[in-house]
Amino acid sequence: MIAAYLEQREDLARFCRARLGGASSDIDDVLQDIYLKVAALDPSIQPDNPRAFLFRLTSNLLMDRWRSGQRAVHRDSEWRRLNHEVGSSEDLEGAPSAEAVVAGRERLACLVAALETLPSKTQTVFRLHKFEGVSYADVAAQLGISRSSVEKHMMDALRVLARKVQP
Repeated sequence: MIAAYLEQREDLARFCRARLGGASSDIDDVLQDIYLKVAALDPSIQPDNPRAFLFRLTSNLLMDRWRSGQRAVHRDSEWRRLNHEVGSSEDLEGAPSAEAVVAGRERLACLVAALETLPSKTQTVFRLHKFEGVSYADVAAQLGISRSSVEKHMMDALRVLARKVQP
């Protein structure tokens, strides 16, 4: 099956490029995921049509990545909505009141204290993504971990921080 993958790799890359819009790092990630899945298959079991199998596997992986991205967008927007809502105590010019500023500083201090209780890798992932605006894919590349590991670290961080930091 690995031979079929190697034979079809360029076609699979074109297939991914057509669906991902040419983001080469994402295409390389998908191709690597395909290779890992193919390498993990039982060599005694061979599909009737290896090309169709590889393209179906690729399509499924692309759909999984899209769904994961949608969940991340929803999770991040909910986080922002819950933790960055504009209070009704703003004056007409849009500047927050002194009370809102103090409350915001207290929440930030609470957030930083809660963040420091997390494991160091989880802290690093959270800081890179939330404070520095680095994408999940770039965080994964910088730290040498998979995108799904970044997502798991973020879920752990958000779960702990949501519990410890009250709105």
